[in-house]
Amino acid sequence: MASSPTIAPRPTVEDGGHALFSWLRTMRDEHPVHEDEFGVFHVFRHADVLAVTSDPAVFSSELHRLRPDSEALTEEILSVIDPPLHRRLRRLVSQAFTPRTVADLEPRVAEVAAELLDGVDGDTFDLVADFAYPLPVIVIAELLGVPAEDRELFRSWSDRMLSMQIEDPSDLQFGDDAGDDYDTLVKEPMKAMHAYLLEHVEERRRRPGQDLISRLVAAEIDGEKLTDSQVVEFGGLLLMAGHVSTSMMLGNTVLCLEENPGVWDALRADRTLIPAVVDEVMRLRPPITMMARVTTQDTEVAGVPVPAGRMVVPSIVSANHDERVFEEPERFDPARGAGNQQTAFGHGIHYCLGAPLARLEGRIALEALLDRFTEVRITPGARLRYHRDGLFGVRNLPLTVRRG
Repeated sequence: MASSPTIAPRPTVEDGGHALFSWLRTMRDEHPVHEDEFGVFHVFRHADVLAVTSDPAVFSSELHRLRPDSEALTEEILSVIDPPLHRRLRRLVSQAFTPRTVADLEPRVAEVAAELLDGVDGDTFDLVADFAYPLPVIVIAELLGVPAEDRELFRSWSDRMLSMQIEDPSDLQFGDDAGDDYDTLVKEPMKAMHAYLLEHVEERRRRPGQDLISRLVAAEIDGEKLTDSQVVEFGGLLLMAGHVSTSMMLGNTVLCLEENPGVWDALRADRTLIPAVVDEVMRLRPPITMMARVTTQDTEVAGVPVPAGRMVVPSIVSANHDERVFEEPERFDPARGAGNQQTAFGHGIHYCLGAPLARLEGRIALEALLDRFTEVRITPGARLRYHRDGLFGVRNLPLTVRRG
């Protein structure tokens, strides 16, 4: 089906997202459910995004339904399975990755943040390279029990996978017919990461430790335990998605504060405001901008018929900017209390298990910057490079700072 000629192409976020926000407003008002030229249905309004993500029986997370012969997306990956398997697997993972586990990380996160800022010489540095990238990688690597010194290896895997551009999201090529780009940018680093993590899983089965991999290996409910592959997949998901999204969140936080300099002063006066700032950053500029589902039967969204076997893409960033829920959605306002309504951490059964860790890292990172610098500004004239479509964040963020 050809795309309507009245719909302008989706803008990038290279202006900080402002052109995209305007385009999304038009889509919410005029095309709240839109079938693109590839037959993919995009969902833009907050209520409809919640409806899709609340009904896994009709809107499945099992993307392999699009390519039943593919082995790339399997029952081992928590983010792309449905109940009842999802429920069992999440219970097992949650037994090891508990709120207490995250809370206990606070002293170490603060220590790592301070050490990284200790390494900043002079009055300029790159937030992403020197702070926002290494902070979550070190924390998650130590949590899992893998060497934090391997973070450049992790970065090489994530950079290759994040550079993959898929022109038609419904035409995913996962199997033996995958193209060279997919092999090079996704399959090879994914295979290397899995082999790396599997070595650590096998080692913990022989000699358990105090790390998360050991706890995942030991987790048991009603005689059921996680397989090696399931532990590997969760470890990989936490390592890759955890550090990428947190890194982008920290960059987006500084972008938001740059545009609203009075917030820095408010935070210096009252640090209890920091959690609300983090949530508002996630609402305004969510690092992951969309989700993906596959219809299991003929259905409809907001009155628009959607056939079975089609990809449905709920827009996280559009839902977070829906003026039907958020007054003046493009305005950065931590006082709006959007934490319970914004969808940056997902919704329903797939609500992000790592959300408490991301919020903890975001809070401590801001506290560390406030402790160390009396002023933080984006270096004038700096050229920012953004991640590809589907992600909302900068790859670099040169800062000029002033110390007390």
